[in-house]
Amino acid sequence: MTRNAMISIIDDDESVRLATASLVRSLGFIAFAFESAEDFLRSSSLEDTSCLICDIQMPGMSGIELQDHLIEHGYHIPTILITAFPEERVRKRARETGAIGFFRKPLDSQAMISCIDSVLHGTR
Repeated sequence: MTRNAMISIIDDDESVRLATASLVRSLGFIAFAFESAEDFLRSSSLEDTSCLICDIQMPGMSGIELQDHLIEHGYHIPTILITAFPEERVRKRARETGAIGFFRKPLDSQAMISCIDSVLHGTR
């Protein structure tokens, strides 16, 4: 995939959402940010998203529930899940849903960049 790939970011925390979108844009990718999973699902970005970065714990649909929903409806978008509460049972569940990354907040920018690059440039 090229640098013009679109990455969608979903996080109910505005500061995390904006910082992550800024990081993605600094890498040369297109970034769209959403406050909720429901907003993302209603958007026109769903079809064009090359990679998804999503908070796990949000009001309404959680990041893991979104991942399950996407798979159930035939969308296989590489997903990176982020959380402020990295419990082992949550990490295990994230792996079971097929998440390609699982990161604790605050995010380690270098680790996130490596994960994004490996997904979008096929080095995984």
